[in-house]
Amino acid sequence: MYSPPLPSRILRAGVVGHGAFGRHHAAKYARIPGVELIGIADPSGDARRQAVATHGVPAMADWRELLGRVDIVSICSPAVTHAPIVRAFLNAGTDVLVEKPIATSVTEADSLIALAAAKNRVLTVGHQERFVFARTGLLDYEDAPLEVECWRMGPWTGRGMDVSAVLDLMIHDIDLVHCLIPGDVTDVEAHGRSGVSRRADDVTAQVTFENGSLARLHASRISPVRRRGMRAVYPDGVIEIDFISRQVKNTTGRPLQPLRLDDPLGESIKSFVSAARMGASSLVRPEEARRALETALLIDRAAAPTPEREPALARYA
Repeated sequence: MYSPPLPSRILRAGVVGHGAFGRHHAAKYARIPGVELIGIADPSGDARRQAVATHGVPAMADWRELLGRVDIVSICSPAVTHAPIVRAFLNAGTDVLVEKPIATSVTEADSLIALAAAKNRVLTVGHQERFVFARTGLLDYEDAPLEVECWRMGPWTGRGMDVSAVLDLMIHDIDLVHCLIPGDVTDVEAHGRSGVSRRADDVTAQVTFENGSLARLHASRISPVRRRGMRAVYPDGVIEIDFISRQVKNTTGRPLQPLRLDDPLGESIKSFVSAARMGASSLVRPEEARRALETALLIDRAAAPTPEREPALARYA
């Protein structure tokens, strides 16, 4: 699927979007040997000035100015802009790491996956928490948990207003649930409420899988306190992880490696760079991101609250 290995060539990197995520992507590229950060695109003048001051590279308002000039690119723009920007860079022969979600419709995701294959390009998605779970060994178990519960809550930050809390936050946990529970989704129940944006800012959901396993998820971006954790129930016991306190409870007897949060974004970007350089597959395949998106959209539709206000979005078109 991927390009021939380029083990010795300097890879020219670009970043689209210098917001909460884009700033970190740019900083990671700037520190990776064999990678040269050559430009950052953002429609905000303040963001561009910050990018220039921090990284000393050109910053432009229009992401199209990076087309044909970069070998690898991170797309960190609002979710609703992902599909057209990713498509343009794939067509330009660039390997792409797009922040989650891969797109905002399954049709768009399918189109991008097909295009990446046709163009022989790497396409991966920023489900970087997969790296944290992979290190623990939790993803190596052959049997699926009977139940999984995930919670991810925090105060309002002002980001991600173009999508609901499902595509903004919960999709991380949806991806992990799909890694733990194989097979198709057979039923979705969800409830959402808006608090600041016109979309669902607080969502609870129950997802049933064809093997009978259940996943219960709660994501909120309007919670007064930060909570993030996961509980998996197996026939032989329970594994519970509190990511805030970094405490792990394991009554199953199954061996687990210590929880190390370290730098999952850095690992994700290094994995992407390695895939682009060596023609290898990255840890997060676009088909898996598409699977998480499909389930997220089922939850989103079930949980949609009554619109209250229309958010103001930065223009990337």
